[in-house]
Amino acid sequence: MMAHYKYTGAIDMQYRARKERRFEETEQALPTFSPFTPALSPGDKARYLLSYLGKNNPFPRPISKGDTVWLLDNTAYRDAKTGKWKAEFTSAAFSQHSSCPVIDTVGAVAGKIDLDENDPSYPTVQERIRPFIQDIRPGSQVKVLHSGKTPLKLGPSGRNGISSDIKILPDGKDGALLVPTFAEVPRGVDGILEMKTFYAEPEGWGVISDIDDTIKITQTSDPIGILRTTFLDKPEVCAGMPELYRFIQSLIQDTSPWFYLSASPYNLYPFLRDFRQQYFPHGTIILRDASWMSLPGLLTTLTIGTEDYKVDRMEKIHSWLPKRKMICIGDSTQSDPEAYGEIYHSYPGWVKVILIRKVEDIAAIGIEAKNEPERFEKAFKDVPRDVWHVFTDAAECEKLIQDAVAKSP
Repeated sequence: MMAHYKYTGAIDMQYRARKERRFEETEQALPTFSPFTPALSPGDKARYLLSYLGKNNPFPRPISKGDTVWLLDNTAYRDAKTGKWKAEFTSAAFSQHSSCPVIDTVGAVAGKIDLDENDPSYPTVQERIRPFIQDIRPGSQVKVLHSGKTPLKLGPSGRNGISSDIKILPDGKDGALLVPTFAEVPRGVDGILEMKTFYAEPEGWGVISDIDDTIKITQTSDPIGILRTTFLDKPEVCAGMPELYRFIQSLIQDTSPWFYLSASPYNLYPFLRDFRQQYFPHGTIILRDASWMSLPGLLTTLTIGTEDYKVDRMEKIHSWLPKRKMICIGDSTQSDPEAYGEIYHSYPGWVKVILIRKVEDIAAIGIEAKNEPERFEKAFKDVPRDVWHVFTDAAECEKLIQDAVAKSP
């Protein structure tokens, strides 16, 4: 059985940061909504209950013209036993409308970030908050067409409106690395109706990157900072990271898969997808599904249980691509050092490089203990010193990556 190395120090630091930055006080001031609202019909309530059956739901709900559908980019891999292509397809379905008090919800967030309703930026908050308050569509099934010729059915979705399906894909992809899939839905449906599947052969390099405060400034240890950077501010890259990622991609080639593994909730997928497309290499964005119709959940998912969550998702990536050589990149604000240290020990030889961005902004780091050398030494106990590196200037990582790739081409 695979050995696990647990480092509880990260958990202690997370709770200390939450206490010192008064997360619970902010969470209590933000609204959470129940899917059982007066606006739901008896049929909708029945579908919600049936959604607890997951894939065994005998009466999946078809997508209708008033729905929003998201298809999430994914990565295809070869099954180790059959050699056939497989991929995990994730979709989300919810209503274009909200039965929640939208004005009050926007006002609650605006109040916490000191934004007046007459401020020109107020509509930005209204637009970005929308995915958190749209009514979910549990038990939904989405029909899609992969590569223009392979029909697939995704779902039925669970009670959070999200479905996840492993699908066998045809071998003929005509040499393309990125293959599109389109939703086959009625006119009037909006959302992300096209996704791309990256086909990754078993061997070569790969990258697992955190998002918040690794490549995008989020201030994950400050509740007001999270709200501002999520709902108001223009997304801002962490200095030097786009250049570093372009350099890495030039060394490991376009055939290498990228995974953006974040503790952010799925509600932020369109926001983060646009950010990734603008600044960073194409890759699969993996997010948490714990905060639908919950604004406090945004703060909770970013600050509680992040180590276990990330280790679990990296184990899944390993199950897809166990022969790849991985570069893991994160930061010191959450539990990236502990999660990467654990996965290094769990799968010897899989992780070749670990880079940790040392975040020095107190609003992002929360408590200074997160940057203490002892923390990194503990997280990377028995990990060779030339494998892991803590940096403040992204440019200093280029030589380390270059040497690692040259050593293990």
